Amino acid sequence: MEAFIDYLSEMPSLHRSAVLIGGLTLFLLLENAAPVLQLKYDKWRHGFINVFFTITTILVNFLMAFVLYFTAAWVVENNFGLLQWIELPFVLYALVGLMVLDFVGSWLIHFIEHKFKFLWMFHLIHHTDQHVDATTANRHHPGESVLRFIFTTLAVLVTGAPIWLVFLYQSLSAFTSQFNHSNIKIPTWLDSALVWVICTPNMHRVHHHYRQPYSDSNYGNIFSFWDRIFGTYQKVDQSKLKFGVDTYMDAKETNNIGEMLKIPFAGYRPHIKYEQEEKL
Repeated sequence: MEAFIDYLSEMPSLHRSAVLIGGLTLFLLLENAAPVLQLKYDKWRHGFINVFFTITTILVNFLMAFVLYFTAAWVVENNFGLLQWIELPFVLYALVGLMVLDFVGSWLIHFIEHKFKFLWMFHLIHHTDQHVDATTANRHHPGESVLRFIFTTLAVLVTGAPIWLVFLYQSLSAFTSQFNHSNIKIPTWLDSALVWVICTPNMHRVHHHYRQPYSDSNYGNIFSFWDRIFGTYQKVDQSKLKFGVDTYMDAKETNNIGEMLKIPFAGYRPHIKYEQEEKL
């Protein structure tokens, strides 16, 4: 176990990149072999746009990585945070740590981004993707990448997580995000079992429906039970889903990197009010 902890504590950047690239490659191959939705779009152009935002996300995290290192070292040295205050067997220690990191560093910031207009203007870039697939996972405006990094750092403080656990969380977070955004077909029995614990593509796909209230549900990334606990879990007929954001359905805005980078500063567009409530 010590060897595992030592490896994660000093995990080379090349290995962390391999998790990101390897996961993306795996799910793109699975999407090609067994897609759940027959999406018709220019995959190369679509992929280029999302890879651009993936690169900006990597750059933001790389430039601010020293903050994460310092915070993880500080909580251990100063005996600060949940894991520093309680004694648990190793497996339970890691599981509790991952759960709290996932809640604060992913679910909570995601929920907040949907509730505050200023934050939503950055986050909606992620939602403007009208062809959700594995590459959508890291389609984040650089401004949102900064916000999520801040909450990841906050999560480390709350959790009292050492750096090896932070790296484990980040690797799992990246992999599961690619998984739950992927356009892959999963047997119903398997999805029904997995979704009690982790966020599956069928679960997260609902979050990418183009209009409320469905876009305000299923916020989870790794663990699905946060949405069940806080009453934001939704299950719908997948065939009726339509991806995107109803206020940004023009391809000239959503398929242009320059336009998307400007969206957070272009002024808030209120959600469209419909005469009839939608039932999926």
